[in-house]
Amino acid sequence: MKKVLFVFGLVIVVVGIVLLWGFFGPATSFRDKVYYLEIPTGSTYGQVLEKVSKDNVVKYPSLFDFLAKRLNYPDKIKAGRYAIHHNTNLLNIIRKLRNGAQEPVNLVINKLRTKEDFAGMAGRKFESDSIRFLRFLNSNDSLLPYGLDSNTVLCGVLPDTYTFFWNTSPQIVMNKILENYKSFWTSERKDKATEMGLTPVQVSTLASIVDEETNNRNEKGNIASVYLNRLKKGMRLGADPTVKFALRDFSLKRIYHKHLLVESPYNTYRVTGLPPGPICTPQKQTIDAVLNAPSTNYLFFVAKPGFTGAHAFAADYQEHLKLAREYQQFLDSLAKNPKAEETGH
Repeated sequence: MKKVLFVFGLVIVVVGIVLLWGFFGPATSFRDKVYYLEIPTGSTYGQVLEKVSKDNVVKYPSLFDFLAKRLNYPDKIKAGRYAIHHNTNLLNIIRKLRNGAQEPVNLVINKLRTKEDFAGMAGRKFESDSIRFLRFLNSNDSLLPYGLDSNTVLCGVLPDTYTFFWNTSPQIVMNKILENYKSFWTSERKDKATEMGLTPVQVSTLASIVDEETNNRNEKGNIASVYLNRLKKGMRLGADPTVKFALRDFSLKRIYHKHLLVESPYNTYRVTGLPPGPICTPQKQTIDAVLNAPSTNYLFFVAKPGFTGAHAFAADYQEHLKLAREYQQFLDSLAKNPKAEETGH
C-alpha cells in the first residue's frame, strides 16, 4: 500500500512539475523573436483560442485554455495587436492579453501624393481597411471642423510620426492627425498667410508644389517666391509637378508638350491660380518657407545641368530661355532620343 501511495504521490509531483513548467517555462512555438497577435474587435474567446492554436503561437493550446479559464480571460477579451516575444511563458502571455497591453503602432508619414496613398498605408497599419479610411477622407462633413474638404484634406496630413493602437478607428486616427495640423497653424502663421493674401490651405497647397519641385531646403524660399510672384501678376503657375499629378503618373522625368494637353483643374499650365488641393503632403518646413519667402523679382527657374538639385532663377523670360536651353542640351546629351521638346518652368 505504501508503495502505491509513493508511486501515486510521485506521479502527482511529476504532473505538478510538468504543469508548472508549462505555465512558467518558455511557451511559445514560433521561431521569430516576436509574433504579433492581432485580435479583431468583437472576437470571442473561441476565436482567440483557435488563432493561438492555428498560428502556432504557443506549444500547448490546451494548457493555454486551462490557464486562461482560471484567470477569467474568456470574459475579458480585448481587441488589439499584441507583441508576443519568443520564449514568453503562458502566464505572462495571458496576463498581457487580459490586461489589453497592446503594442503601439507608429504611423510614419513622409511624402504621400494622393488620398489613396494615405488610405492604403493606413489600411496596412490598422485593423480598419483602406476603404474605411478613404471614406473618412472623402467625407466633407467630417472634415468641415478643420476647414478642409475632400480636395484639400492632405493639407492637414502633415509629415510626422503619430502613435496609436492597432484597433483605433479611422475617425480617431484622422482627428489626431488633423489636430496636429490645427496646432501647427498658430496665430503667427495665420497672420503671415493673411498678409500674403492667402489662406492656410492655399499656403499648404503651394508648399506641396514647392516640395515636389525640390528637396533643396536652401532653395525652397526662392522657388516659393517665383510662384507667389506669378500669382500676384495673374500668371499661370506652369508647375510641372501639377501635370504629373493631373496625369497620375509620378514616374515622368521630363514633361513634354503632349503632357500639357491633359484636362484637369490640377494642370497649372492650362488653369490660372492654385490647384484645388495639394499635390502631396506638405512638409512643415516648406510651409514655413512659403510663409517666409524672400522678396524677389524672380518669375522663372530651371534646374541647373549636372543633377545637383540646384536651380537657376531669372526675372526675364529671355534669360530663362537661355538657361532652359542649357539644361535641355544637358538632358539631350544623356538621352537616347533627344527629339522631343521639353517645357520650362
